Amino acid sequence: MEFFETLYSRKTVRSYNGTPVTEAELQEILKAGYAAPIGRRRYDTLHLTVITDAAFLAEWEKRVGLETGKEDAHPFYGAPTLVLISSVVDEDPYGNVNYSNAASIAQNMALAACDLGVGACHIWGAVRTLNNCPDLLSRLPIPAGMKPVCSVALGHTHETYTLREIPARIETAYLK
Repeated sequence: MEFFETLYSRKTVRSYNGTPVTEAELQEILKAGYAAPIGRRRYDTLHLTVITDAAFLAEWEKRVGLETGKEDAHPFYGAPTLVLISSVVDEDPYGNVNYSNAASIAQNMALAACDLGVGACHIWGAVRTLNNCPDLLSRLPIPAGMKPVCSVALGHTHETYTLREIPARIETAYLK
């Protein structure tokens, strides 16, 4: 199956050549996100924000540097596009499903990017910084009651995706 070639070729891309994704590529990647399995079919608890504003991304990176003490931090690795995934996260007793939903969306988008030959990187830590900067957060069109939980950096790269061996690196136990 072609799917397994994409799955076994996917990797994190941390270098971009500055060329943004095309509108067609972006729409295909977003469509893959829309196809993610969403627990309890609660699509209304999720929101995507596509950010291509270079000044905003640079300011966000600067804030990450200040927060972490690594002033030369570039958590987006020069990617020209970032898709921010927000969700309702305080919904008990099922609040954790919203984090899983966001992760499923991010993974689907990363797989689609791989299939298209577009670089992709899951971004987590910088999202924490964004949530700690209300002045930055208020500039984004995120619905009330939602909070950014993860994101995917996208852009063209000189790196290539190649089929690789996948070792069993995760300890696995069985209960029979």
